[in-house]
Amino acid sequence: MFRIDPRGPAHAYKTYAIVAPADRTVKAACELVGCQAWLNGWETAVDEHTDLGRAQAEYIRHQSGRTFREQRTAAGLTVFVFESRQRCFAEHRTRPERYSVRNGDWRPTGRGPTRAHANASDWVEDFSEHQQRVADQKEKG
Repeated sequence: MFRIDPRGPAHAYKTYAIVAPADRTVKAACELVGCQAWLNGWETAVDEHTDLGRAQAEYIRHQSGRTFREQRTAAGLTVFVFESRQRCFAEHRTRPERYSVRNGDWRPTGRGPTRAHANASDWVEDFSEHQQRVADQKEKG
C-alpha cells in the first residue's frame, strides 16, 4: 500500500473512523426495525417496457428468493405482490454505525486506546475540536 510518510511521530496523530456494517446478512432486519412491508406485505410495480423494468422483474422472479404473486395493470405495468413476514428490499441499518477515535496513525508505534463515541454529533465535535487544535498549533509555529 502506498502511503506518504508523515512528518511527525505516530503519537502526534489521531485516527478517526466510522464503521457501518451492512445489515444484508441479518435475516431478521425487517422484523427488528418494525418494517411495515415485512408486517403487511408490499407491492412493487415495474415497467417491463424499459431496460430497468426488465432487469427488476428478472431479479424479482429469479434471484430475490421472495414469495410473490404477479399481476398486470391496464397501463401494462407488472405488479409484484409480496406476502408479509419476509425481508423487503430496503437496507434498514439494524447495525448502528460505530464512531471511534484512537491516538496514533497507521504505524504500529504510538497507538493508544480507542475511544468510542455514542453518536455522530459527538464524533464530529471531537474531530472539529482536534482540527482547531492542529490549526492553532500550526499558527503558533
